[in-house]
Amino acid sequence: MALDWPPSATWVILALSTLFIGARYLSSRKVDPREPPVVSPTIPFIGHLLGMAIYGGRYLKEIGIQNRHQTPIFTLPVPNSRLYIVTDPSLAAAVQRASKVLSFTPIIPEVTERILGLDKATVEIARKNLDPAPGEERGFLADIQEMVYTWLGPGDYLSELTSAAANQLKAEVAAYIAALRTRRVDGGRVDLLAWVRHSVTVATAQYLYGPQNPIAENLSLEQAFWDFDHGLGMLLMNIVPSLTASKAYAGRERLVSALADYLEAGTHETASKIVQERVRLALQHGWTLRAAARSELSFLFAGIVNTTTSTFWIVLQLFADPELLRAVRGEVEAVLTSDDGAQTLAIDDLKNKCPVLNAVYRECLRLNSDNNSVRVVKEDTLLSDRWFLAKGSVVQIAGGVIHADSAIWGSDVDTFDPKRFLAQQSGEKDKERQVHPAAFRAFGGGKTLCPGRHFAMNEILSFVALVVLQLDITGEGGGRIIVPRKNDAVLPVHILEPVSPALVSIRPREGWDGARELRIVLKKL
Repeated sequence: MALDWPPSATWVILALSTLFIGARYLSSRKVDPREPPVVSPTIPFIGHLLGMAIYGGRYLKEIGIQNRHQTPIFTLPVPNSRLYIVTDPSLAAAVQRASKVLSFTPIIPEVTERILGLDKATVEIARKNLDPAPGEERGFLADIQEMVYTWLGPGDYLSELTSAAANQLKAEVAAYIAALRTRRVDGGRVDLLAWVRHSVTVATAQYLYGPQNPIAENLSLEQAFWDFDHGLGMLLMNIVPSLTASKAYAGRERLVSALADYLEAGTHETASKIVQERVRLALQHGWTLRAAARSELSFLFAGIVNTTTSTFWIVLQLFADPELLRAVRGEVEAVLTSDDGAQTLAIDDLKNKCPVLNAVYRECLRLNSDNNSVRVVKEDTLLSDRWFLAKGSVVQIAGGVIHADSAIWGSDVDTFDPKRFLAQQSGEKDKERQVHPAAFRAFGGGKTLCPGRHFAMNEILSFVALVVLQLDITGEGGGRIIVPRKNDAVLPVHILEPVSPALVSIRPREGWDGARELRIVLKKL
């Protein structure tokens, strides 16, 4: 039976249908014939933003995987702008080379204002001279970036900071082993991520900010830090954050207040040299100490989060596979040297003489890093002499899509398989295993290549080696370890955490001579 719509309802439906079709057309139209293919949103104009808000990084990743073999770059129309998503390593390299017109630095002030809660006056200071030409006066961000890239590059200071970090982590592991032996802690049911998180948080605060750091003075700030981390997405949205991101907001403000008190008391004069220099530069550029405390929260974040989660995945994968664990333990034990009743572990040897350990490290980063390298288009640009990018738009190199591309990594792309990196290290000519240099996105690339990548690798490998040598880890109750999948339904601002806790049993390793001193050293960097 046909429906007999009232004439007014018919006109309303026709009008709404016409508006919807028109909106779909407008939201899928190219701004230039050379613009990358447009992926239309299901809901005109706002559909992609809603998808990203609801499904996090998984939304862009799934769109990228669906379209990666049709085009190396595509356009997502969003209100008042365009997102250009790059899914091909060769084109990612082209984006990295075009740093004069495709720049990350214009994004930094707005992002830090939202996440750190910077006041307007400080944000204006941060916006000055973001991308100075040679010979031009540098702004705060340019000065900070140059200093951090220089100090954390290979050299004496990197060696100094690495030694401090490794030995602080050694102290944390030793204290935990002592607590296990005296039964002050229960190793029978341990959330592995929580244990690693605690060890890295306490150690990082110690070696960066000294023994009187805010977390050492108030242990409840450790939980405040992770509340802040887990609410970054909502803080970034900046919609009444005290209400919509209440735990993250409260955690941030508690940490900032403690860091501000720490700076105003002059305690930072006992901190690491890099922290002292960061504070000096902030004051030189007109920041107040309380504003600098917000900047230091970002540095503490950079020092803790990726190290924590990367270490967790590596330890979990090693102890979940007895054969792999034997191989890595064999490598680490082979580089131990003994003298004067002590054993010495050289970090350089972990990097240069432990190929399986290094392959596990890289494979864990590939599988669990879905980060996007972001650039602002500063002027209308023709990328690779083909793709038109409109001024004011945003380019994202989709690390999660590239890391999940079977054409790059092989047919077993979703499987944990360190052998793919062993093949690269050994120079094998297996075409399935040869990848473009820009295909490994864990540390970004180009001018935004992570300045702390050398330090992070030194720290992570040191911590993993300490655990492998001194601890035995099994599944809860002594059974097999189950590796949970990563949680990719969040904003991928760092290495992704698991969707559920990895519960394990931890005990001191049988056969390891805990009475002998274990030294961690650097031969050279």
